[in-house]
Amino acid sequence: MIDIARIFAKYYRPQSDLFQLVWKHSQQVAQLAQEIALAHQQLDIDYTFLYEAAMLHDIGVFRTHAPSILCNGEAPYLQHGVIGAELLRSEGLEAHALVCERHIGVGLTVEDIVRQNLPLPQRDMLPVTIEEKLVCYADNFFSKSQPDVQRTFTQVRNSIARFGNENVERFDKLAQLF
Repeated sequence: MIDIARIFAKYYRPQSDLFQLVWKHSQQVAQLAQEIALAHQQLDIDYTFLYEAAMLHDIGVFRTHAPSILCNGEAPYLQHGVIGAELLRSEGLEAHALVCERHIGVGLTVEDIVRQNLPLPQRDMLPVTIEEKLVCYADNFFSKSQPDVQRTFTQVRNSIARFGNENVERFDKLAQLF
């Protein structure tokens, strides 16, 4: 098992409000992901990796500009996944990096990125492995802007609908899986 606290401490001041917010959000996502995994043991999920990946999926937010959630970096918030992936690759954690990169919304296709002119590398960033899919799915139920609220299935689905029918279809496929 990797030392998640050590990795966080490398990038966040452990007692800072931003650390507390991201750590709480990560714990919420990890707990929901673990609950879902336990209910679907037939999916052969790597529980240790799932926990680690869920805890580290938002490690890159500190470098983004999202003052409403205490992030005072320079990059657009949408880039927190690729930033986190870079950080985890520097730690030698390629599989964890892929979770970071592929967890945004319900994943992004290169067509999504080009069509919307998103400030991201032009490549598919869709969750592939069962663990990637589960972290992506569970993450949608929690927001760092409302850290004490777990969204309902309907709230999540309605939120995703703002980004088009393809995203709703991706979410529905994840929901059917889990």
